[in-house]
Amino acid sequence: MCGIAGLFLKDQKLAPDLGGLLSGMLEALSDRGPDSAGFAVYGDGDAGQIKLTLRAPAGFDFAELMASLGRTAGAPLTYQIHDTHAVLHVLLDREAAVAAALAAHGAVDVVARGRRMAVFKEVGLPADVAKRFGLSAMTGTHAVGHTRMATESAVTTNGAHPFTTGTDQCLVHNGSLSNHNDVRRELIRRGMTFRTENDSEVAAGYLSDRMSHGASLQEAMTSSLSALDGFYTFVIGTETGFGVLRDPIACKPAVMAETDRWVAFGTEYRALVDLPGIGAAKVWEPEPAKVYLWERH
Repeated sequence: MCGIAGLFLKDQKLAPDLGGLLSGMLEALSDRGPDSAGFAVYGDGDAGQIKLTLRAPAGFDFAELMASLGRTAGAPLTYQIHDTHAVLHVLLDREAAVAAALAAHGAVDVVARGRRMAVFKEVGLPADVAKRFGLSAMTGTHAVGHTRMATESAVTTNGAHPFTTGTDQCLVHNGSLSNHNDVRRELIRRGMTFRTENDSEVAAGYLSDRMSHGASLQEAMTSSLSALDGFYTFVIGTETGFGVLRDPIACKPAVMAETDRWVAFGTEYRALVDLPGIGAAKVWEPEPAKVYLWERH
């Protein structure tokens, strides 16, 4: 099962509505994935800074941690708390010191790194997860989300999507990969590490590995068609891009819509029905083995 939602804004006047629109899309897909939910939002970025998304146990004292990290960084740090997650803004030349302090702390995981991307995910109904993190108030240029029905692994926060293995890069996935263990072993030999046994994390890793070696997002997506075997639909986010790819058989449901203000993806059309201007949108089923890509310039 599982449900995927993605929204890429062409009209930046819609930026304040991004989180609210995505929240409605995820809620519409709740019965496809009631176990857990997550989303990546691409908001503003500051030159010379990086965003680290942190996750901690419920009730964790982020304020105390941030005060300690501020002493490590040599200045107070800017951060926003979202339930069990916090988004920390760090100067690039202090990131290594802060990352080392976080690794030594032990109770906190760094779940995402990006100049513009923040990632949030938890166990629970999609509407509840979105409310806990305050998704409806988030702004930005594009976002992807996922509602999960776990079929091949336990219902855990680590198993929830999106998966990210590169800076400002994430992936959500509906389907199953048959050769993910082989691909994982090869990527580990190339120096990549993984947090879970989930096949979706391998797909994210493959794309970020290709891009780290100079491939464009289009090239990485194209090469994944021969490298990754199985049935799948991927929706991918990068700092500037939004991509969609179905396997050559395309047995998983998918629908896209586009207007002059936005591009959207939903596992089912009901995820799109409340988007502004949907009545006049071009609506279609993405073709098998075809890369769809939109990028900000």
